[in-house]
Amino acid sequence: MNLITTEELLQKLDAGEKLSIIDVRESDEVATGIIPGAKHIPLGQVETSMDEIDSSVPQYIICKAGGRSAMACEILEANGFEVTNIVGGMLDWEGEKRF
Repeated sequence: MNLITTEELLQKLDAGEKLSIIDVRESDEVATGIIPGAKHIPLGQVETSMDEIDSSVPQYIICKAGGRSAMACEILEANGFEVTNIVGGMLDWEGEKRF
């Protein structure tokens, strides 16, 4: 499993890199802010929502602190997706948030 820090992710976004970010937190957590452009798929729905995920681009997975995103990465990686876990999660995120 690939890993990236929130700071490294922010640098990629600031550089204009095209990224696909999936936030696997629950709806009440996402209500506190989500990275602009991120897709919300709660961890419990990842397996049944794979048809909504573009397998042709790398996926960056985030949760609150990094644990649930690691579980989502394992599920997606086992199904052929290229994934990167965002360590530290939204607790470490210092970029813009959409509410």
